[in-house]
Amino acid sequence: MSQDLSDLRREYIARGLNEDEISPDPVQQFELWFQEVQKINVDLANAMVLATASSNGLPSARYVLLKEYSDKGFVFYTNSLSQKGKEIHQQPQVALVFYWKELHRQIRIEGNVELLSSTLADKYFASRPRGSQISSWVATQSEVIPHQQFMHDKVNEITKRYTGKDIPRPESWLGYRVIPQLFEFWQGQENRLHDRIIYRLENNKDWLIHRLAP
Repeated sequence: MSQDLSDLRREYIARGLNEDEISPDPVQQFELWFQEVQKINVDLANAMVLATASSNGLPSARYVLLKEYSDKGFVFYTNSLSQKGKEIHQQPQVALVFYWKELHRQIRIEGNVELLSSTLADKYFASRPRGSQISSWVATQSEVIPHQQFMHDKVNEITKRYTGKDIPRPESWLGYRVIPQLFEFWQGQENRLHDRIIYRLENNKDWLIHRLAP
């Protein structure tokens, strides 16, 4: 089966990205763009692609949800026994990608991952809806299961076990912080002459800013 997608394209018409107007701090620039996305109520604006690699260099990618960002980095939570969790522990260099089609914008982030403290993971886990807490116990991510009913049976089991009780955080459910070494801000423009501004961390303290060819 083959399908020609060569005519599947669109023109980008948006305000340009100029070096004179951007923040010298990439996290502040991220916040400016993220605030604009929130103003227009983009659905799941905090959804980001997380790309990892195995110890032998095989890449994989999936969407996760950004739960916090600051000068310290970008935080998400996941099961450490999942494929992404195992790959992070084998190879703690990752990449993140945000894409907001409503504004024709993309942000790439590359960096190293550090594990959040158990205290922070416990605090966030306690704030989750009870159904999500139960799912964290039920879903042994990335493992093969016999059938869908298997999951429903596990939900019933966990629900009964913790009836009338607080649900503790599973030991394998952890928080991760991506500490950026590189940001790229991409703004779609007409005729594919897109604006691309890159921030690269030098000597672990100074952000150098460059414009890239489209």
